[in-house]
Amino acid sequence: MELTRRQMLLGSLAAAGGAVLAGCGAGGGSAAGGGAGTTAAAGFPVTIEGKLGTATVPQAPRRVASVGYTDHDAILALGVAPVAARYWYGAENTVVQPWASAAARALDAAPAVLTMSSIEPEKIAAQRPDLVVGVYSDLDAQNYPVVSAIAPTVGPAKGFHDYGAPWQEQTRLVGRALGRTDEADRLVGELEARFAAVRDANPQWAGKQVAVATRGADSLSVFASQDPRSRFFTSLGFVVPPRYDELAGQSFYAELSFEQYAELDHDLVVWDQLSFTPGGRATVERDPLLSRLPAMREGRAVFLEGGTELAFAWQTVLSLPAVLDAVVPALERAIPRA
Repeated sequence: MELTRRQMLLGSLAAAGGAVLAGCGAGGGSAAGGGAGTTAAAGFPVTIEGKLGTATVPQAPRRVASVGYTDHDAILALGVAPVAARYWYGAENTVVQPWASAAARALDAAPAVLTMSSIEPEKIAAQRPDLVVGVYSDLDAQNYPVVSAIAPTVGPAKGFHDYGAPWQEQTRLVGRALGRTDEADRLVGELEARFAAVRDANPQWAGKQVAVATRGADSLSVFASQDPRSRFFTSLGFVVPPRYDELAGQSFYAELSFEQYAELDHDLVVWDQLSFTPGGRATVERDPLLSRLPAMREGRAVFLEGGTELAFAWQTVLSLPAVLDAVVPALERAIPRA
């Protein structure tokens, strides 16, 4: 499936990441037995107001289809086996990534793979869902009414740019839709506590400006403050330069020409999506312009590669523990304690 520039910036083709993919592949899709349908119906109906419309879930759903690129992580974390999940990238018969494989095995989850370069209502309808989840998705004003006519549809969250809802909001929205609000709050609280512990242990990061950047074949990109990848670093005490939000406008990223490379001149530069960069990390390190950046010369650059790149792209309640394990040591080397 050919990806657009926008889709590539959401993640990457991850040639290296494809090699580390594991877990469940495509399946016929099981009902959410072990999922919301097996719990008491207390709390239903529930009404969720989103950016595109309001979803009313009348009872505990039994057939949950995930059309958000990463939403099935939250569904699995909350103990529900989705009948279908959206393919993003990597091996095309795989939607459950390594960090989610244990949760999927515990539920005997084998979601059907929805391979869609854009929302295809007929593929969604074929799964006979009684709930559609598309928080981190390309649902929009045109396709949302069509999909929500198939089943109650939880779309992008209110109050955020496209693809800008933080993992906490994503987890809690899914929790409400599944009737598992308390469990969602518990998962969020535990992971937030882990971020807080890392932040408290590294006060030297507080207020340091971070550029989370990519290098394409003919341009650079930086993620704005509402993008979940930037939020990962602000959760650790870093700040995103306000200039990036000015450049991005209502988008989750800003595209830069190579002549604008100095826009990356900040305390820390994080290079993401290196599998999308022709030549990978070596291309960035040898770039005659980028190598002039003080952060590059002084060892204040962090490179996200392989499985870490893949987990970082997801930014979910299941993937983030793996990201913290991999990235925190690199950050401590780049900006060490005094």
